[in-house]
Amino acid sequence: MMLLKDKKVAIIGAGPVGLTMAKLLQQNGADVTVYERDSNAQVRISGGTLDLHKGSGQEALKQAGLLQDYFDRAVPMGRTVTDPQGNVLFSKTTTEEERYDNPEINRNDLRLLLLNSVKSDTVVWDSKFTNLKVTKGKWVLEFDNETNAIADFVIGANGGMSKARKFITPAAIEYTGTLMIQGEVLCPETSCEKFNKLCNGSILMTSGKEGLLVANPKNGKVLSYNVIFKSPEEFIRKDGAFESTDGIRKYLLNRFFEWDECYKELLEATSSFVLWPTRKISLNLQWKKERPLPMTLIGDAAHIMPPFAGQGANIGLLDALILSNNLTNGEFKTIEEAISDYEQKMFVYATQAQLETATNEIAMLSPDFSFLKFYE
Repeated sequence: MMLLKDKKVAIIGAGPVGLTMAKLLQQNGADVTVYERDSNAQVRISGGTLDLHKGSGQEALKQAGLLQDYFDRAVPMGRTVTDPQGNVLFSKTTTEEERYDNPEINRNDLRLLLLNSVKSDTVVWDSKFTNLKVTKGKWVLEFDNETNAIADFVIGANGGMSKARKFITPAAIEYTGTLMIQGEVLCPETSCEKFNKLCNGSILMTSGKEGLLVANPKNGKVLSYNVIFKSPEEFIRKDGAFESTDGIRKYLLNRFFEWDECYKELLEATSSFVLWPTRKISLNLQWKKERPLPMTLIGDAAHIMPPFAGQGANIGLLDALILSNNLTNGEFKTIEEAISDYEQKMFVYATQAQLETATNEIAMLSPDFSFLKFYE
């Protein structure tokens, strides 16, 4: 703990990675504050469930003393592969031995689990980060509500659109060419009964020339799904169809008009849509070695990647695990050395994860792809 003795640590972003980082440092006695743009802890996070992997996400939660809490809240999910005509091609339930492999947890449940593990005043809500500067040997963090905060060490964990990134690297977010449209269905047992039965309590995956569909009937209290297909970015911006829920629904019904009625029932029952153009950040650019004061990036702020290998959150939690260990295990003389070692390791494993993700994205968006390939 000597490196952080009498140091004020600021973490930007109260997502899973930022909160896990805060917990790992706090349990070693560090003075940590997390600044989050959401107005409060009740703000609902959209997005699919997260499955935490052994050796990365699960290892970070284990060190934070939260692994059993994750298992208590997470749901082991089987897999069902169907074709566009609604035929079941493959079905697999989760065995008791597999229950701890990588169960799925709702994002809001994970946030609450982590929030309950840190000190009650750790997170400062309604604080959207806008700028960073140095005054009198301290970092000054500026927020859009016109408040400031002082810190000795800043960790950017505020996602792919992070405004903290520019202080370390000129790398910009790139669109990978794939559009994901997430839909949510309330009360799926009655509003899309046929599709819900097809899922059979498992994650359902369908592929066709029109795109991919991946659905989870147990994302908290809703059925959530993603429709995934290649799309030029200009099309997303210019096409007026994407400006309203009904416009998106009409577009998807038209795109998937050859698919079985159960999929159309799903689209008709959808209460809300969110567009997720898939993004990545290249790690090819050298990060600035000279920084006026200690600072680094973790999670999507450092290496956002699409979800085609399920690696994003897991790699971010691995960041938190390695960086927190470096800062607290007494092996490094300075915070800067601890950061440098973390970044060198992160570049290797995050680049590997990005490569795996890109390979999967190319394969999955090819015209002849079938989810059966995962189970052959």
